[in-house]
Amino acid sequence: MKIKSILLGAAILLGASGVAKADKGMWLLNELNKENVERMRELGFTLPLDSLYSFDKPSIANAVVIFGGGCTGITVSEQGLIFTNHHCGYGAIQSQSTVDHDYLRDGFVARTMGEELPIPGLSVKYLRKIEKVTDKVEAQLKGITDEMERLTKAQEICNKLAKEQNAGDNQLCIVEPFYSNNEYFLIVYDVFKDVRMVFAPPSSVGKFGGDTDNWMWPRHTGDFSVFRVYASNNRPAEYSKDNKPYKPVYYAAVSTQGYKADDYAMTIGFPGSTDRYLTSWGVEDRIENENNPRIEVRGIKQAIWKEAMSADQATRIKYASKYAQSANYWKNSIGMNRGLARLDVIGRKRAE
Repeated sequence: MKIKSILLGAAILLGASGVAKADKGMWLLNELNKENVERMRELGFTLPLDSLYSFDKPSIANAVVIFGGGCTGITVSEQGLIFTNHHCGYGAIQSQSTVDHDYLRDGFVARTMGEELPIPGLSVKYLRKIEKVTDKVEAQLKGITDEMERLTKAQEICNKLAKEQNAGDNQLCIVEPFYSNNEYFLIVYDVFKDVRMVFAPPSSVGKFGGDTDNWMWPRHTGDFSVFRVYASNNRPAEYSKDNKPYKPVYYAAVSTQGYKADDYAMTIGFPGSTDRYLTSWGVEDRIENENNPRIEVRGIKQAIWKEAMSADQATRIKYASKYAQSANYWKNSIGMNRGLARLDVIGRKRAE
């Protein structure tokens, strides 16, 4: 679990009067040190540190989830209610949409739990534990000087350590490298597979501005959707009509007090990675060999899809999520290249 300055997932806003200054960074919650905390205090953070993450008592980390394949969500009630982004719930909303009941276009609301819609194949993961295993990995890498051989061997060791955890059918155990393969952490998740749709705004709200506004600031989209996690005996289980709403260890209460200038804000969630430490060659590679081809190919592909989607409602619904996923990083690549050029990132990296 990581803290990040900008997160493509649900955000937690912690109300606390502080200094009117933005900061940036990404840290593992269990690795927060004195220097991190002192800086957070300077910016206005007033909560006890173990309210964010604790080994032995409920904390905000227990309310944050991995929604679906990698989005972040936040548990906001004692009955397993979860908020995530509209674009993260988009595939689930599409799966329940038809020409006669177009929830993508018109939105959806379940007025009772009985009206909530089960989403086959959708899962929500709650963090169970995180443990540093760097020493166990590094001990088996001594004497290896070839970097590719070292990385390959490290991955084999990580896979073995994860397998030794004997995770059950409703658990996921992985060992992940951090800090450019200098630290390794064993992470265990509880995987809930009975997830139901509760609310989705119409696309006029959830995708307001479309691709034009995506990845832009300020953004005016009501980018949220609501789901509920169900369990059997409060443990992860496959879908069953007899399952009950999950009672989480901790949930983040939604504030109705609003916020004011200089309030402290931060995000907690599951970003995939950071490329902040790429070299100038790495940045050039990203621009020329990843972003440029993605912009060209996806632009052509999306134009073809768009024509077919505009001509037929059923086709529009079937391709909506596929189109949105493609367009998301198509627009990201366009903006990234522009920003890298405007900020002369390659020049600055060469100087470093």
